[in-house]
Amino acid sequence: MKRRDLLLAAAGLLVVWQALAWLLDQAILPSPWAVALALGDELLNGDLLRHFLASLWRVVASTLLSIGLAAPAGLALGQSKRLDRIFAPVIYILYPIPKVVFVPVLLLFFGIGDLSKILVIFLILFFQILVLVRDQAAALRPELLRSVRSLGAGRRALFRLVYLPASLPGILTALRQSIGTAVAVLYVAELFATRLGLGYYIYFQGSTLLNYPAMYAGIVMMSLLGLSLYFLVDGLEKRLCRWRFAGG
Repeated sequence: MKRRDLLLAAAGLLVVWQALAWLLDQAILPSPWAVALALGDELLNGDLLRHFLASLWRVVASTLLSIGLAAPAGLALGQSKRLDRIFAPVIYILYPIPKVVFVPVLLLFFGIGDLSKILVIFLILFFQILVLVRDQAAALRPELLRSVRSLGAGRRALFRLVYLPASLPGILTALRQSIGTAVAVLYVAELFATRLGLGYYIYFQGSTLLNYPAMYAGIVMMSLLGLSLYFLVDGLEKRLCRWRFAGG
């Protein structure tokens, strides 16, 4: 997507926001300018940045953990029909369950620290990556594998030269599809028994302090967190999977 189109879309959203603020004329919907001023103040005093970094750490840690575990597991299931027959029913049952329902359970088992919140996001990303990587590995054409084996490639070479490149689009697609859900679940997770993170910041500013410009500043930062991760994954896909864009 062109940068100009994104800028025009953002400008259009700001115009709609400003018009709604004028029409409603209530403190619960401040103007974009008032939110921008609050955002600058909160960033300068360091409070909002501290919450942003806490949320960023949780998302990045869960993403790396999910890739490190789900990608090899998906490749193994895609390469082995026997393993897939064993684990496919379990995945079929667990995959559709909304992972946000596990927030109270994880808090009970792992406490109120970062680990429980990281694990919630990990569960979302893990199954998305696992399923997509498994399906892509299983869909590899047999003649391609035979041709690589005929050149003397062993299992390790097949993994590095065939299965891993073939799974990259699945990993990145899963990440792109899951980022919005992961950030939303992060917000919910940070409402429970914590004093650090954008979820807590947004709730505290809006419900306790009734500081609505600061609350919207937190929403803007959480939106920027999701957008920046989405664009990062999009850029990685264009760099690592150049063959998919060769004809564009």
